[in-house]
Amino acid sequence: MKSTPLTEKHLAMGAKMAEFAGYHMPISYTTITDEHQAVRTSVGVFDVSHMGEFIIRGKEATQFLQSATSNDVSKLAPGEIQYACMPNKKGGIVDDLLVYRLDDVPEMIPSTRDVQTYMLVVNASNETKDWRWLRRLARGFDVKMQNISAKTGLIAVQGPKAADALKKLTDIDLKDIKYYTFRRGRFAGCKNVLISATGYTGSGGFEIYARNRDIAKIWDKVMQHGAKWGIKPAGLGARDTLRLEMGYCLYGNDINDKTSPLEAGLGWITKLKKDADFPSKARFLKQKAEGVKRKLVAFVVHDRRVPRHDYAIESRRGATIGVVTSGTHSPTLDQPIGMGYVKTKYAETGSKIMIVAGSKKLDATVVNLPFVEPGV
Repeated sequence: MKSTPLTEKHLAMGAKMAEFAGYHMPISYTTITDEHQAVRTSVGVFDVSHMGEFIIRGKEATQFLQSATSNDVSKLAPGEIQYACMPNKKGGIVDDLLVYRLDDVPEMIPSTRDVQTYMLVVNASNETKDWRWLRRLARGFDVKMQNISAKTGLIAVQGPKAADALKKLTDIDLKDIKYYTFRRGRFAGCKNVLISATGYTGSGGFEIYARNRDIAKIWDKVMQHGAKWGIKPAGLGARDTLRLEMGYCLYGNDINDKTSPLEAGLGWITKLKKDADFPSKARFLKQKAEGVKRKLVAFVVHDRRVPRHDYAIESRRGATIGVVTSGTHSPTLDQPIGMGYVKTKYAETGSKIMIVAGSKKLDATVVNLPFVEPGV
């Protein structure tokens, strides 16, 4: 099992640890609810150094990524970020990811004129798979690839007080970093730190990329300067409840190599009108024209029992119509919530469904996303 550069910090703070994506990761430090509420109301910090980072550069970097990802990479200017997915050739999803347009980060990889440079941030569980997939797709393109995952640390400082908690650590005006953009500079006394206005909580904040040798110092400084704002370390448990309240997909649960981005409600990152071809584009065009047979929906449960991954979903008449992909007790709503795929005819907002929890069937209603209003 791998460790992140911050594992010793987590152990010293008494974190409850467990294996996740091959890493020894903190699940919680106090309680999931406390950490969740800290992020929603003030500020929390997550170790997400397990995520994968790839550098793609070359004269045909944009052209290559246009052919590998669903979104329109050509729309990105240096300093901008895009959410996308990598479709496979059978209509499923290899991974969802962030695409950063760099072009000016010589410390990460030597810069050359007339080339485009990108950083891809991929899910930890898919790092090896994604790397191999991209290497195959890159054949014939004038690009170079570098996997910097093993030497890159990443923390996410999330919540409405994140900018206040961090402002004294950098001369970059954090409030000038717009959503899904980034800046690079000094942070907590460390050089070449990349600060992006991204995160997977819906409460605003930043993700901070730095060299492994610097990330522990940055963690300590963030905790020290954030104390005034009630900062709390947060584990993967709160990360999951926060993302689910926003309806953000989790790879391996809500999306995988057999789910279409159109089924998953990710049509907005699947640019079928862009000139470039990409895997399964023809399949997705057909799905858009004919409609999908199932859809990922959000639902609230009218019971205290939490829906779990792989629970069956039934109609009121007892017919099996789908399956739960994610479920939790929402700390904000104090109610069980979930997502799952159902036959399209049952995907309308307000549809009454049943969640099969063993011998018990739970009343539930399909609702619009997000479950709670974002704080971005």
